[in-house]
Amino acid sequence: MHKLADAQREFARALFGAGERETITQTLVEPAGVDPAARLEVYRNNVFSNYRGALQAVYPAVERLVGTGFFRHACNAYIERYPSSSGDLHDFGAAFAEFLESYEHTQTLVYLPDVARLEWLYHLVFHAASHAPLDLTRFASLAPDDYAALRFTLHPAAALLRSAYPILRIWQVNQPDFTGDTSVDLGEGGDALLFTREDFVVKIERIAAAHYALLDALHGGAPLSQAVDAAVAADGQFDLQAALAHYVSAGIIVDFAAPGAA
Repeated sequence: MHKLADAQREFARALFGAGERETITQTLVEPAGVDPAARLEVYRNNVFSNYRGALQAVYPAVERLVGTGFFRHACNAYIERYPSSSGDLHDFGAAFAEFLESYEHTQTLVYLPDVARLEWLYHLVFHAASHAPLDLTRFASLAPDDYAALRFTLHPAAALLRSAYPILRIWQVNQPDFTGDTSVDLGEGGDALLFTREDFVVKIERIAAAHYALLDALHGGAPLSQAVDAAVAADGQFDLQAALAHYVSAGIIVDFAAPGAA
């Protein structure tokens, strides 16, 4: 006799195509002549529909690029290969870009995974927590020798993305309200993008390579000295003072940890 937990695990595996459907359907009660396999398929269709809806909400530009029918099949394959591990649908779809990189039917669409990464970061930034601006008075207690070792924190609603393709342009021309020339030249170069949020509106902007290097290093936990080295390597004329002033005043750098801080 099946334990409830075992039956639930078998049901979930069969639902997402990883288990033997015949095994689990044998444990289902057959009411009023309704075939257990048909009942499982109805439940599977409802579950997949909910997950596809979640993916459609996060990846509308990807869907527009490939078409609704293709997107539906891709979603079904993703749902089977990357079953949700969270009870929150907002978390579902985090690995969609990774999936598209290996999905056999999207190999010629070399820019598509990065468009998906853009849309996932847009989703994360929109739902990220708020944070108070950096308290500049805290710098008064620091010794000048401490500055190089400071580790800065970016706003929770700030994100970075680099791509070899002009994904911002691709994303922009695939917005439902876009008008004008929709052509995209993949040879025009890649993007270094900064995502921010203001009054619940997500903004995406291209930033200079040195600024991207600085913020990316800081976001990764590097001390200021290492972040500056990365920025200068990208642009020997990098102006640290101007960059820090801009990102602090814009509310993108919101905290720091001094040397020896717990």
